[in-house]
Order: sequence, then structure tokens, then C-alpha cells
Amino acid sequence: MAIGIQVTMDAADPAKLAEFWAEALGYVVQPPPPGFDSWEAFAEANNIPADRWNDYSAIIDPAGSGPRFFFQRVPEGKTAKNRVHLDVNAGLEAVDRLVALGATKVQEFDQRPMGHWVVMLDPEGNEFCVQA
Repeated sequence: MAIGIQVTMDAADPAKLAEFWAEALGYVVQPPPPGFDSWEAFAEANNIPADRWNDYSAIIDPAGSGPRFFFQRVPEGKTAKNRVHLDVNAGLEAVDRLVALGATKVQEFDQRPMGHWVVMLDPEGNEFCVQA
């Protein structure tokens, strides 16, 4: 039996990065726990200072089959190339939509029959690829 995973990403603005990736992957921002109509209400009820409300965010697959993505605020910016990146199998027609959401197109590789993909950066500079 496979073991479930969570993908964790460091971020300067977890809420903004979570919104980007939710749109990119067809995910949704994880709803607050039962009994709370917002994460702000949850934070207030748990005495979390307002300046810490954007320390974390998460997105989930609405169908429940994909991994959870967790975004955590860190003080330092991205300084080097990712050692692990996501390959988004959305087809090359998704590139323009992702650029409109805040991604940057870096380079396109057409190495058929092995593959055709576009290297991109998310709004915080994390590399990912869009596969044909």
C-alpha cells in the first residue's frame, strides 16, 4: 500500500502562493475546521496574533485523491534552484493561463519523442514544469 504524502513549500506570502497553486492545479484552499466560517475566526478563537495569520496556508484536492500542499512562511527568500520540482500535466495550452495567474515562462523544451515541456516559475520563483 502506498504512503500518502504532503508537499510543503516555503513562502514569503503563504496565502497568495496557496491561491496560485490552487488555481494552477484545480485544488481549493483548505476550508477552516468545523465550527469556524473562516481561518481568521479560527485564529482569533485560538489567540493567534493577527500578524501571524498568514504564517501558513494549505490547499487540497477537492476529489480527495491528490496530496495536500502546505505553504509555510519563512523569513528568507529563495536563493537557489529547487532540488525537487512539480511537473504539471496540464498541456502546453495551460502556460498562458498560468502566466496570467502570476507565473513566469522561463524556457521551452521540445525533445520529442522523449517529451515536450515548459519550465516556469511560480509567483515566488519556485521552478515547475508544464508537460505537453
